[in-house]
Amino acid sequence: MAKFISVEEAVAMIPDGASIMVGGFMGCRNPHKIIDALSKSGKGNFTMICNDGAKPAGPTGEEYYGVAKLIHNHQVKHLVATHVGLNPEVGEQMNDGSMKVDLIPQGSFAEMIRAGGAGLGGVLTPTGVGTIIEDNKEFTHSVQEIDGKKYLLMRPIRADFALISGFKVDRVGNVWYKGATRNFALAMATAADVVIVEADNIVETGEIEPENVMTPGVIVDYVVDGGSI
Repeated sequence: MAKFISVEEAVAMIPDGASIMVGGFMGCRNPHKIIDALSKSGKGNFTMICNDGAKPAGPTGEEYYGVAKLIHNHQVKHLVATHVGLNPEVGEQMNDGSMKVDLIPQGSFAEMIRAGGAGLGGVLTPTGVGTIIEDNKEFTHSVQEIDGKKYLLMRPIRADFALISGFKVDRVGNVWYKGATRNFALAMATAADVVIVEADNIVETGEIEPENVMTPGVIVDYVVDGGSI
């Protein structure tokens, strides 16, 4: 059963140098209250595993939306993402050497996280064959040929923490995501040692129909009440 904790308690358990998966897309459905508190914690040297570097401005004009706050503060030493063009500071820090950036094709990225959660040895994909990703041994194990076609064997990805956002979370940690806001969260919740969910709405157990549970409470370690956003 998930334990309900405060934002401050969630941030306190994340140490310097942690590897952190963050669900969402362009900052949308990042767990904003946890990220905001983490940005003020003074901690850093994080490896961030997320779709992108979010954006320097949010939908209502706020500065440094989502994980962009951590990047702006130079709290991220290594960003593993699928695209970063919406946040110029990612390119600046990559070019000046203050942050390492690894770009992985989005489909491969999702499957590598899924493999990490499922305990698989890797993912075979033709995407990236003949490109520089073949030489990135941190994420690419080898080139394999099957029935005359070449594939990359991509390594599974796991993290110390997964920080995800759920629209409805019940008292035992079952999660329901609204619309497309489940971005990467399903896979990330299986591929981290500690899973922390920021809940827009806390509901009583049973209010989420069993067939609508998307991330089961059995794999959620902690829930933070994020309030309705």
